[in-house]
Amino acid sequence: MTDSQQPRRRAPGMSPDERRAMIVQAALPLLTTHGAAVTTAQVARAAGIGEATVFRAFPDKDALLDAAVAEALRPDTVLAELAAIPLDQPLADRLTEAAGALLAHLDRLGAVLAVAHTAGRPGRSRRTPSGDHPPPDGAGRRESADATRTAVAALFAPEADRLRLPADRLAALFLAVLLPGRPPLADDRPTPAELVDLFLHGALAPPTPEESA
Repeated sequence: MTDSQQPRRRAPGMSPDERRAMIVQAALPLLTTHGAAVTTAQVARAAGIGEATVFRAFPDKDALLDAAVAEALRPDTVLAELAAIPLDQPLADRLTEAAGALLAHLDRLGAVLAVAHTAGRPGRSRRTPSGDHPPPDGAGRRESADATRTAVAALFAPEADRLRLPADRLAALFLAVLLPGRPPLADDRPTPAELVDLFLHGALAPPTPEESA
């Protein structure tokens, strides 16, 4: 059975906002694979709906692309992934999972923004359908940065009594090393002394004699 012969299901009963969100989620991986050449028919097949349903939610493909850019700029998915990291793992494993989630998020974001640029779309949606979330402005980026740092800081909680610096500051340093020169640290860069200290001595204090015994 070819793609064009794939059975379509009726669009489930949902609000217009929920339907737009479902279509955008189906479009995002296609944009990273096919770029600006992705068609609304491909998006409809991925969502399991008819193409007409796409055009009831978005006036045209440009509006869908704008909504996809806005969604990619939101940190909700990566924040949920960070929150799901089990705290009973060793700290190194927790931070490795966090690094993977954050880098994957930036890869997705970069791919979608590259598609928008190729298609001549702005990084900021010009036409945001009612109910869609606009891309974050300066205040929104600061809020996203704070949320990301808080989520990373929570990963240090089980070692709270062994940390050489406050968890929030260690989270900032971790992000600075992982994502140099990029948000979420554009307004809170670590000092050279902090980076050197982290490089030489790490995040955890050495174990006490009692712990080493």
